[in-house]
Amino acid sequence: QVQLVESGGGLVQTGGSLRLSCAASGRTFRSYAMGWFRQAPGKEREFVAAITWSSGGTVYGNSVKGRFTISRDNAKNTGYLQMNSLKPEDTAVYYCAAASDILRLGDSLTSWGQGTQVTVSS
Repeated sequence: QVQLVESGGGLVQTGGSLRLSCAASGRTFRSYAMGWFRQAPGKEREFVAAITWSSGGTVYGNSVKGRFTISRDNAKNTGYLQMNSLKPEDTAVYYCAAASDILRLGDSLTSWGQGTQVTVSS
């Protein structure tokens, strides 16, 4: 497994932008698919976006398509989530995740970060 640490969360107004980062430890990060999930108070965890180890493939949740962009820099062991046109309903704790395959993100063998709070004010 890899250890993940998120950063970049904060308070932003509706329509604003934030860029989340996910720093990974371990040289095996480049072989892992990574993704972002979020959880708002009183709601279930929601898939946001995922990217393959080679950055050759990405997938997005319907609620963020066209607004969020996932990327990664394997040389820096870091993943990113660029969030534009933010809405109040994007308010949540955002978690970085890594797994051996993009289809396994979220399963019992997934590695998780501690989460970073994103709050979008109306």
